[in-house]
Amino acid sequence: MADQYSTLQKDFYRESGTWLSTFQIWAKCINPNLHFIYVLRKAQQYRKTPLLNIFWKFVLRHYQIKYGFQIYPETEIGEGFYLGHWGSLVINPQAKIGKNCNIAQGVTIGQQNRGKNMGFPIIKDEVWIGTNAVIVGGITIGTNVLIAPNSYVNFDVPDNSVVMGNPGKIYPSENATEGYINHKI
Repeated sequence: MADQYSTLQKDFYRESGTWLSTFQIWAKCINPNLHFIYVLRKAQQYRKTPLLNIFWKFVLRHYQIKYGFQIYPETEIGEGFYLGHWGSLVINPQAKIGKNCNIAQGVTIGQQNRGKNMGFPIIKDEVWIGTNAVIVGGITIGTNVLIAPNSYVNFDVPDNSVVMGNPGKIYPSENATEGYINHKI
């Protein structure tokens, strides 16, 4: 059933658990988080259309500055993307984020320029990332992972885990994101 809906509709579904029309989506853009996701998805949709690409990149840049979200159209982000709170978020354009992921404010998902984990993070499906968490390097975060607020993660995290602390420590948990990721698609 969900296959008939656009990526944008799937992102907005995560907020309320209701499938919305184009007009209803536009009306919900009063919320800064949803408004930014709307503009980001439009910039991603029109990346290969010359004139619309320029227009949507310009609009996206305006809202990056206004809302404090540093996310670029080149970033691969799966369906059901959810920004929990407004403000200060940095995601490297080469990072990859899976489906049904939640990201809170103050999060950094970035590049590591040296050492054994040089590169960019890959974050799989159903990952919840708490306030002020930092995820860096050529690492993989598995499916069904909760990264607690203020955690520092520069190592691979297996599926079904909770990560807490600085430096982060892994705790196995089959229901790591239960109750944290609502309205999955």
